Amino acid sequence: MTDELFAGLPAAYRKGIFSTVTTFYFSVDEAKKTVTLGPDGCSVAEGKTAPAADCVCKTGADFLAKIWDEGYRPGPMDFMSGKIKSNAPQLLQQFLQAFGKA
Repeated sequence: MTDELFAGLPAAYRKGIFSTVTTFYFSVDEAKKTVTLGPDGCSVAEGKTAPAADCVCKTGADFLAKIWDEGYRPGPMDFMSGKIKSNAPQLLQQFLQAFGKA
């Protein structure tokens, strides 16, 4: 499921949310992906391709599916319990908006 989700991001991307290039590094179980969003589009690469991503997100595939497919929005307890970890939760919200998920 994780690979299909990331593979579909470029086609689902809505331009206009990110006015500057912003990088996201996702560690979802064994999958490691760098997603770059900007005014001109979205690209997805294997592994960590940016030296310092603007937003790092670590979670499990089941929790990501709950967010992506079921519309669940993580709250403070999800972050405090470690179900999802991020250095920039506000950018994750903007990420979801860029794909019509928020």
